[in-house]
Amino acid sequence: MGKAGLPVSPLAPARFPDLPVIAGVEFASGAAGVKYQGRTDVTLIRIAPGSSIAGAFTRSSTRAACVLDNQAKLAQGGDAPDGAAIIVNSGNANAFTGARGQESVDAVTAAVASATGVPASRVFSSSTGVIGEPLPHDRIVAITDDLAGALSQDGVAEAARAIMTTDTFPKGASATVAGDGGQIRITGIAKGSGMIAPDMATMLVYIFTDARISAPLLQQALSGHMDSTFNAITVDSDTSTSDALILAATGRSDAAEITSLDSGAGAGFTAALQQVMRELAHLVVRDGEGATKFVEVQVTGAETEADAQKVAMAIANSPLVKTAIAGEDANWGRIVMAVGKSGAKADRDLLTIRFGDMVLAEKGWRAPDYDEAAASAYMKNQNLLIAVDLGLGQGARTAWTCDLTHGYIDINADYRS
Repeated sequence: MGKAGLPVSPLAPARFPDLPVIAGVEFASGAAGVKYQGRTDVTLIRIAPGSSIAGAFTRSSTRAACVLDNQAKLAQGGDAPDGAAIIVNSGNANAFTGARGQESVDAVTAAVASATGVPASRVFSSSTGVIGEPLPHDRIVAITDDLAGALSQDGVAEAARAIMTTDTFPKGASATVAGDGGQIRITGIAKGSGMIAPDMATMLVYIFTDARISAPLLQQALSGHMDSTFNAITVDSDTSTSDALILAATGRSDAAEITSLDSGAGAGFTAALQQVMRELAHLVVRDGEGATKFVEVQVTGAETEADAQKVAMAIANSPLVKTAIAGEDANWGRIVMAVGKSGAKADRDLLTIRFGDMVLAEKGWRAPDYDEAAASAYMKNQNLLIAVDLGLGQGARTAWTCDLTHGYIDINADYRS
């Protein structure tokens, strides 16, 4: 069973991966009883002096207080000469809580600053859970000193578990790449299962690297891969009030400083970062609330990349497409519908639709060798590919989603209670 008492997703990996230690990053987790009793629900992360910080956040117009606070702090720059810290709680989003929300953020970040010696201006907070309920920040403040005393380089797995809400498994990913004169390591953790259709960020994601790189270049590397990773996933088309991604580089690697993303070392680092981001994004989809299928939607041949994005997300977000997938129904007509409603330029007679390597429809009609039995058999797989070629240009985009089952309703119908 997962942390919230839900059955572990059938799409979950066999186990949490062995993540490399990132020099200059320490973790501690504890139980504050923010909402749930008897389970860890707060994580503290301390980041060494001299680190660089970058971030991406939801563009929701009802952003949580912690998101607004983080954005304001990063707007002053991403340098952390005296170190930085991240404090995360699950069970309460501290969103739509008025002025009291900022008061809670201030109380929690001040307590962390006092316990760790990190300036309050470099303490970043995240909250996830129920919207509209005041955050009982005194419960978090009460365990902050204990968390600071328990900080350890080896606590990343517990941190990944502590930030879970309706997640059924903790999520982690890593990569190691050769830099100039040494290896560069990247480790990331994430939480997310529902309310997933990010806009410049995702659920909660924390990525750490020992690379030596300036804050502006780190932000450029992060921002450059958002659209192909976290902005290319959806579980239910709903963007959270609390989506946040924080990336920290400690500079503790033996490799030389990355001064250009176009250099060999810079390109290698950004490719490895993209790999970690994409893997974490996929894990979120694989833990979609009630999910039983992982679906890749490939769109090619669009007139523009913007049109390819419209088609990909129209398919990935369609309740009719997603319920057909849940029912293992090879109803490719629902793909036709989604293309048509997307707002992208399309021509019926140029459209090609594939499930896996099978062409189902082309040239405005069902493919001559279409095999209903084979298509239905394909839909029984856990990992599915839906491919659409619009035949109009070079625009392409890939999105990832999951099916929509009754399990999603069961989880969300009584989320508050």
